[in-house]
Amino acid sequence: MWRLLPLLPLLGGCVYGFAGGGLPRHVRTVAVIPFENQTPLPELQREINEALRVAFEQRLGLRDAAEDRADAIVRGTIVRFEPDAPVAFSADASRSTSIRRRMQIVVDIEIFDQVTGRVLWEKKGVTAEGEYAERQEVAGRRQAIDRIVADVIEGAQSQW
Repeated sequence: MWRLLPLLPLLGGCVYGFAGGGLPRHVRTVAVIPFENQTPLPELQREINEALRVAFEQRLGLRDAAEDRADAIVRGTIVRFEPDAPVAFSADASRSTSIRRRMQIVVDIEIFDQVTGRVLWEKKGVTAEGEYAERQEVAGRRQAIDRIVADVIEGAQSQW
């Protein structure tokens, strides 16, 4: 037991050496820059940015900051939005069957450390799908955005 005591500071460094999950210790603030939006849906930009901002604060404990004051910035491009791929429907027009649809959002994203000037995490073609009932596209979009956010947070946490 006593032989393990000298190792405790090293183990403590692993636990406390990083803030915000797997991000470097000095990263305490983050700015989520509005993503370039290459889709015809303008609200998608706001929805993704807000979901990321909330996730970085609640899941990683980072404070929101202005771009010029943030330790890290999150930026990206919304590459594609496919809103209307049918999943299930009834071929019989006399039957009342709810139509299910699937949407897909594709983004390129990076987390950039402004202190060291290096990219902490980057992924191109992050693809997420959401399924929704007819005329409930917002629910499907929310589902897809949640999946994108989960991917980004997981990527940030994996940077040991």
